[in-house]
Amino acid sequence: MSRPHTDQPSGTTGTVARPLTDRFGRVHTDLRLSLTDRCNLRCTYCMPAEGLDWLPKNELLSDDEIVRLVAIATGRLGIREVRLTGGEPLVRRGLPALVARIAALDPAPELSITTNGIGLARCAEALREAGLRRVNVSLDTLRPERFAAITRRDRLSDVLAGLAAARSAGLAPVKVNAVPVRGVNDDEIADLTAFAVEHGYRMRFIESMPLDAQGAWEREKMVPAAEILERIGERFELVPVPREDNAPAEEWRIAGTDSVVGVIASVTRPFCGNCDRVRLTADGQLRNCLFATKESDLRSLLRDGSDDDALEAAWRSCIAGKGPGHTINSADFRQPDRPMSAIGG
Repeated sequence: MSRPHTDQPSGTTGTVARPLTDRFGRVHTDLRLSLTDRCNLRCTYCMPAEGLDWLPKNELLSDDEIVRLVAIATGRLGIREVRLTGGEPLVRRGLPALVARIAALDPAPELSITTNGIGLARCAEALREAGLRRVNVSLDTLRPERFAAITRRDRLSDVLAGLAAARSAGLAPVKVNAVPVRGVNDDEIADLTAFAVEHGYRMRFIESMPLDAQGAWEREKMVPAAEILERIGERFELVPVPREDNAPAEEWRIAGTDSVVGVIASVTRPFCGNCDRVRLTADGQLRNCLFATKESDLRSLLRDGSDDDALEAAWRSCIAGKGPGHTINSADFRQPDRPMSAIGG
C-alpha cells in the first residue's frame, strides 16, 4: 500500500541527520534534482534536431514523491543544497507551488535552479516568492543568428529578458553558464564576460563534456580551461579568488570591478576528489556521479510502499558505491546511456 501524502513528510521531525558519506570520505550535501527530461530548445551539443523520446508522464516522479525524497535528503542525509534541473525545469507545470513545498521543509535546503531562461521572465518573481534563491541561466552566444543555429530556436530575446527578470526579482547571484565549442562560439568568450560585467551577472564557462545524445563529442572541439582564461585575460585583468570547499568552479575577479568569472574544468582539471554532489533523475533514479553507468531505483521503492528507513538505506548504499572519479581521460571511458538532458545537471 502506498504511503499517503501529508503536509510534512514523515521521517524528518526529530531525526538527526547523519552525513551522506562514500568510501573515500567525501560528504555529500548537494542534490541535483531533475524535474523533467523535456526541453524547449534543441541545442546541437545536447540532442538531435528532432528531439528525443520523452519519458511517459506516469514514469516521472509526482510532486508528492519529490517532496518526500527531498525531506529524507535534508532531514536524514544532511543535504543542504538542492538545485532544480532538467531537461528544462521551467516546463514543469506548477513549479512555483513545488518550490514552495520544498522551501517549507524543516530543515529547508538552499534552493536554486538551472534553466535555459526561456519563460523565466514570466515566473522569476513567483519563484523568488516561493523560496528560490539563486538561478543559473545557460547562454552560449549573444548573437541572435548564432543562438538560433546552436539551439535551433530563435529565442535569444526571451533568454535576455529572463536574465533581467531574475535580477529584478532578487535572485542572486544570477549566473550565466556558457559552453565554449571550438569553431562554434569560442570567439565570444571575452564578449560574454563583458556582457556579464555590464549587467552584474556572474559568468561561468564550462568545458564541454561527452554527455550528448548523439555521442558525437570531440575532444578537439573542447576549449580547455587554460585557453578560456587566456582569452578572457586578453581583455581583462584577472585576480584569483580563493576556491570554496567542494566548489566545482575556479573563480577570478575582474580587476577594478566586483564581477567574478568562473571556469568549470571537468575534463582537464577534474575536481572529483572533492565532489559533494548526488543526482536524482526525473524518473526517480539516483546517480552517484554525472558519468555513472548504474543507477539506484528510488521510484520503485516509493511506489511499492517502502518506508523512509528503506529509502534512506537505498540512498546510502548508492553513495557508498561511488567511484574515485570519472574516467573521461582514460582509454576505458564509457559514455553514460542517458544524455545530459535526461540525467539533469
